[in-house]
Amino acid sequence: MKATRTILIGLVSVAAALAAGHLVAGIVSPLASPFLAVGNTAIDLTPHPVKDFAIRTFGENDKLVLLGGMAVVLVALGVVAGLVSRRSPWPGTALAGVLGLVGIAAVLARPTTTAWSVLAPLASLVVGVAAFRWLWSQAPAVAPGRRRFLLSAAAVAGGAGVAAVGGQWLAGRVDVEASRRGIALRPGETAPGIPFGADFSREGTPTFLTPNDEFYRVDTALTVPRLRAEDWRLRLHGMVDNEMVLTYDDLLRRPLVEKTITLVCVSNEVGGPYISTSNFIGISLPDLLREAGVRPGADQLATRSVDGWTCGTPVASIMAPGSNAMLALGMNGEPLPLERGFPVRMVVPGLYGYVSATKWLVDAELTTFDGFDPYWAQRGWAKKAPVKVMSRVDRPKSFERVPAGRFVAAGIAWAQHIGIDRVEVRVDGGPWQPATLSTEVNVDTWRMWRVELDLKPGSHTVECRATDRTGYTQTNERAAPVPDGATGWHSMVFTSVA
Repeated sequence: MKATRTILIGLVSVAAALAAGHLVAGIVSPLASPFLAVGNTAIDLTPHPVKDFAIRTFGENDKLVLLGGMAVVLVALGVVAGLVSRRSPWPGTALAGVLGLVGIAAVLARPTTTAWSVLAPLASLVVGVAAFRWLWSQAPAVAPGRRRFLLSAAAVAGGAGVAAVGGQWLAGRVDVEASRRGIALRPGETAPGIPFGADFSREGTPTFLTPNDEFYRVDTALTVPRLRAEDWRLRLHGMVDNEMVLTYDDLLRRPLVEKTITLVCVSNEVGGPYISTSNFIGISLPDLLREAGVRPGADQLATRSVDGWTCGTPVASIMAPGSNAMLALGMNGEPLPLERGFPVRMVVPGLYGYVSATKWLVDAELTTFDGFDPYWAQRGWAKKAPVKVMSRVDRPKSFERVPAGRFVAAGIAWAQHIGIDRVEVRVDGGPWQPATLSTEVNVDTWRMWRVELDLKPGSHTVECRATDRTGYTQTNERAAPVPDGATGWHSMVFTSVA
């Protein structure tokens, strides 16, 4: 049989298998899609350096790159299945069976798997094998039967397209945006207004408050969970005196507070972009835990996302006076956007997000650090990760050409719970000079800096360092983000021209 025909058989069969699994997943659970399950498993098994490279290189598009790469691999496997089946359908059948079993194993390995979830990868397995066998039987060895074969392949491909669209519709049939639009958040305690001079955005720093659509996103979710506020439940259990199950309305009936808080991702290299600030609206997490009654010895709050991701937060950090830890329902005056954790997420200032900021929160268990290892702790990251004092140059940009003479460099610094005392800047290894700091909003937020420089024409390097209110100055010793956050002075190389 011609290679072009068997290759087409392989490609159409792969498409049919994926579409069938996607359709059934739309009925039982979107997370049961074998394509997504394999992708999530790949994320879990990816070595740290590769993950860091993906986040650093592709940012929020890292998941699209992964899905695109998986699609390319599946296309290649479809081609291989066709090429090895020119004389007999059995090699391609075996490869289709193996791919189906991989999908089943991936779904069974997911923490959100239910008894029904396996139906989706099972449908992929059956349809993939059946499509390959049937199309191979329809493929002629001679030219006169080509029309019948092409019609058969087109029929399978068309059915796959309909199934894929149907699965996508079923997966998105929950109208989360309508749920979100119906929510009015009215905090009894509002955050103080952002004072004049809180940022130097005209000179190159970010605006003090980050627009919701620009707030950084780093998580493991290949698809954004779709959970309506009406369907949301939080189970609070474990080492507590009173187990609780809370609905969204239960939270709305509690006192809502608004706090201005900066969140930071541990994935940031020195000078990295994953830091943002918002006015978060929510309920006090310390008050909720006090109501539940934290038993002696409970030192970790283990939280779980609706997609199965887990996080561990030190109870001492949550319960510390003035912690401002909360279950957040809103950002910047509106309900949380879907990508930022709607309906409810956790926010604990002063800790990197991977130990403090569970999105799509549905479960919270008081436990111990010895008794439970959350997602990133299982992968070698620190269990306790306080945010380190850090500063960043935002202007000039790397290799930017700027006018010689008077030039304003600007950036940001942060030292949550402690506050920034000063920022110093130097050019080309010269003496450190103090920068002017922006008006402080609170110690749980970033602080902007600016400094006027007199530049001669030529290439220059500008560096910055911050000192917190305890007198600690950030170290110049370079450390990678793993296991508890990067360290080092940030620098920019640029050129001034006459």
